[in-house]
Amino acid sequence: MSENPPTVWPAFRYDDARAALTFLTEVFGFREALVVPGEDGQIAHAELRWPEGGGVMFGSTSHTDGVHGDTKNAGSAYVVTDHVDEIHDRVRRAGAEIVAPLHDTDYGSHTFTARDPEGNLWTFGTYRGAP
Repeated sequence: MSENPPTVWPAFRYDDARAALTFLTEVFGFREALVVPGEDGQIAHAELRWPEGGGVMFGSTSHTDGVHGDTKNAGSAYVVTDHVDEIHDRVRRAGAEIVAPLHDTDYGSHTFTARDPEGNLWTFGTYRGAP
């Protein structure tokens, strides 16, 4: 099965991008696609793929050229998945902060929201958006 490359990329900055890489892959379940190391041992640029489609980009706050330097701890993303309960269990076992508990919405989504180690909000849900 081929995967279409994402055409919209949420982007984040982390003080400890290497720790973020570990958290986002091991706890949330993203897959590492590309990691470009910086001269300081941090990550200059990384791309992760969501197994069900899409991706995110991130890098270290030590690489803050341009307007993206002000985006630290200011991000949020919604991730569509058919595996909300499984991800919720993995996030809870990892001890990550769950800021909105697992629940069903009146628009038909099964969802929860967790905070990553640097404060960004990640919502996982079954709602796929309007057709």
